Amino acid sequence: MSPSPASPLPLTRPAVVALLRAAGCVFAEDEAELIISTAAGPGEVAAMAGRRAAGLPLEHVLGWAEFCGLRISVGPGIFVPRRRTEFLVAQAAALARAATTTATAAGGGGRAAVVLDVCCGSGAIGAALAAALGRAEVHATDIDPGAAACAARNLAAAGGRVYQGDLYEPLPGALRGRVDVLVACAPYVPTEAIGLLPSEARVHEPLVALDGGADGLDVVRRVIAGASRWLSPGGHVLVETSDAQAPPAMRAAAACGLIPRLTVSEELNATVVIGTRPPAGHG
Repeated sequence: MSPSPASPLPLTRPAVVALLRAAGCVFAEDEAELIISTAAGPGEVAAMAGRRAAGLPLEHVLGWAEFCGLRISVGPGIFVPRRRTEFLVAQAAALARAATTTATAAGGGGRAAVVLDVCCGSGAIGAALAAALGRAEVHATDIDPGAAACAARNLAAAGGRVYQGDLYEPLPGALRGRVDVLVACAPYVPTEAIGLLPSEARVHEPLVALDGGADGLDVVRRVIAGASRWLSPGGHVLVETSDAQAPPAMRAAAACGLIPRLTVSEELNATVVIGTRPPAGHG
């Protein structure tokens, strides 16, 4: 039985490693190093190691998650950004760069890419895109007040604007038709599969950030259905899905008048469906 968070703990690195290993942490050595380097002092090392041994996600214990080379602030009740979502960021960044290059070539002058992140959670995707692009106008929404507050902290340095509400509902009307890339890591776990998730997600992350309905695509379909009103001509919506969900997501995009395509990263086990609003005068 693992010691409780309040149990006395020798503050040596081997003792922290032993505690984490006994609790079932596969990467106990790496986690111990992160805890020791993050903690403000020996007492906090003990408290943090105890919380991790009790089953809290490492990122919630540390107060941050690494994502695209950034430290993204997270905490209890906040969805932890996954490494596979870095593939979505890379795809969105490339499309945003192309959009601003095209606008400049067309005589629009140099401008910042306009990014919209719905179901933003911690704001990790928007923050990573702002860092990758160097110059971006970032907007983000989340239905959960705690997530919206967390995203506001993570996007503050980039000047990002965060709105609390359901998908597009809280956005200012002036944003309509201006978005170059609309990104969403919406909940896409089928309801019946929630119980199969690791306990770190199932117990410690909000259900609203995980449960995507019967086939996992309830929210994804809503994101796609509303995208055209916000995308600029030639703009793109990118949604993360599973391999099995990609075909129906692509059909949903086509049904909404978007041009769908699929991108996959075997290395990151990531699947992203992209829907492009036809350029002005197309077809």
